[in-house]
Amino acid sequence: MRNGNKIKTQRARRLRRVSTEAEKALWHRLRSRSLDGYKFVRQEPIGPYTVDLICREHRLVIEVDGGQHAHNPRDAVRDKWLTDRNYQVLRFWNNDVLGNMTGVLETIATALAESPPHPDR
Repeated sequence: MRNGNKIKTQRARRLRRVSTEAEKALWHRLRSRSLDGYKFVRQEPIGPYTVDLICREHRLVIEVDGGQHAHNPRDAVRDKWLTDRNYQVLRFWNNDVLGNMTGVLETIATALAESPPHPDR
């Protein structure tokens, strides 16, 4: 069992309760191994960050962003921190998730198929 950080756990739980419509819609399509049997979790603390969705086995992080993330330098720092630790990050705009769910799911499925499972999993 992983050692939890109470503050990070509380933050993740709060973020799950206040998810955006796009996050909820994508989660609905990824939960319960619905996408080709891959397991996803949502609002997962990783280091100093909490990611929207992650497939731990393939170290694939999915971020669903609204307009406040356009040209946000903090996102670039966060993405670099994650990629430096062997995570792959996919970012989708809210309107892409809500308007082109099929394309978003195809992109995620392709990324998963192209990345081998991480040896730590």
